[in-house]
Amino acid sequence: MAINKNSNIYQIVYAAVMVVIVGALLAGIYMALKPQQDLNKANDKRKQILSAIHVQGLSDAEVEGTFKKYITEGFMVDEQGNKVEGQSLDAAFDVDMKKNLKSDKRQLPVFVAEVDGEKKYIVPVYGAGLWGPIWGYVAVNNDGESIYGAYFSHEGETPGLGAEIEKPEFQKQFNEKKIYMDGEFKSIGVMKAGQKPTNGAEYVNAISGGTITSRGVQTMLEDCLKPYDPFFVKLQGGNGDKADTCHAKADDCDKNDDCDKKKCDNQPDKAKAEPAACGMPDPEAANN
Repeated sequence: MAINKNSNIYQIVYAAVMVVIVGALLAGIYMALKPQQDLNKANDKRKQILSAIHVQGLSDAEVEGTFKKYITEGFMVDEQGNKVEGQSLDAAFDVDMKKNLKSDKRQLPVFVAEVDGEKKYIVPVYGAGLWGPIWGYVAVNNDGESIYGAYFSHEGETPGLGAEIEKPEFQKQFNEKKIYMDGEFKSIGVMKAGQKPTNGAEYVNAISGGTITSRGVQTMLEDCLKPYDPFFVKLQGGNGDKADTCHAKADDCDKNDDCDKKKCDNQPDKAKAEPAACGMPDPEAANN
């Protein structure tokens, strides 16, 4: 019996078979290429993280080994700035910042780098520019107060304007800028020529013609670095494992610890009750 190739049934069956075959081929190609695509994506992220500590110009073959050389540890911190137990470098690396910022309970990944014998703490930042998302990584010095380096990128900012945030000329302005002034978190301003932040923060020059993107970088830094405040303050105490920080309770502060007045600035009642714990003179002792 001859097949009628002009019949509707034949054409429908033929089209369905072709769809299945082409779909299977595409799925096979996708599965074959996915490992390499995932590796490329991971290596690009590694390059961005390393750029925050001024390690750049790496070939694809060098990235993974260089990342392991410099990045010695990765973990999450909680809202109190404490390291979350059981969270590894892989967990920190896998955090999707776009989804993370929309979460009710934000994850706070930290990457620890060893540079010339000193630790740098790299944290991711994510925000909005003029035409789409902007993101980056900020490396904070071991003092917990100043920036060692910063890297920024974007999805679709205007070339020659907002897209300049990815250029070294813009990024190097952040080197050694302080994010704390007099013990208080201030972040970094991104200001037009002749302007300064009203809160006394240090600042960098905004991109000429890229006002909205520049403002996006400033907002991104403030929104993404502020949640790390308790962690940074622990670093300022000279010991990342110490419970005492500028925001710690005075009654947690042993008299033999390296405590000073600023650690009780936010606990005036505690400071008044236990001045010695905060490095303050005891008025009663002075009267005796």
